[in-house]
Amino acid sequence: MAKKLIRVDVTSDTVCPWCFVGKKHLEKAIEACKDRYDVEVKWHPFFLNPDASVKGVNKKEYYRSKFGEGRMHMIVDHVGAAFANLGYKFSIGGETGSTLDSHRLIELAGRQGLKKQNALVEELFVNFFTEEKYIGDKNVLVAAAEKVGIEGAREFLDDPQAGLKEVLAEERKFRRGVSGVPHFVIDGRYQVSGAQPPEVFIEAFEISVILDKS
Repeated sequence: MAKKLIRVDVTSDTVCPWCFVGKKHLEKAIEACKDRYDVEVKWHPFFLNPDASVKGVNKKEYYRSKFGEGRMHMIVDHVGAAFANLGYKFSIGGETGSTLDSHRLIELAGRQGLKKQNALVEELFVNFFTEEKYIGDKNVLVAAAEKVGIEGAREFLDDPQAGLKEVLAEERKFRRGVSGVPHFVIDGRYQVSGAQPPEVFIEAFEISVILDKS
């Protein structure tokens, strides 16, 4: 008997730590259901800070100015614990800034296959959150692309218009009704918001199957 194909559209930003946590929880759900479902994941852009500078700024100073000293430490502790549960060490070292080029690169990756796109998203998250790399740096982006087998990344990024129209259109389309990220849409109708635990995604898959039969 053929397995049910499930499409998951994920709206996220590459500097959102909960998007990485949500990705890992989704993957645990997919693994748990692999005998029943084939799950196809596509990533869509969101800009947590649309006005962020292309020139990187100190990540710790940015968080301190945005949240205040006390709240910053609370957030870092909370996120750090979530990362530790996944086997990763969360760091706020390095720089942050515009995510536009990272989303343009994710757009390019999607043209070369959703598996490559998913691998690139993973690599960018790890670069930014654990390796203290600035993913607004073209060299960092190109290295990430090459690591996961994406072709033509440097030439693509060298053209500031390449993928721009597509990214901005996707961002407008998928931010409708989305108050925060990560945001997941299962088979175009059932929605899951936030970095929910794997069982929530498994339930969403099951509901999608029921809706198909109704």
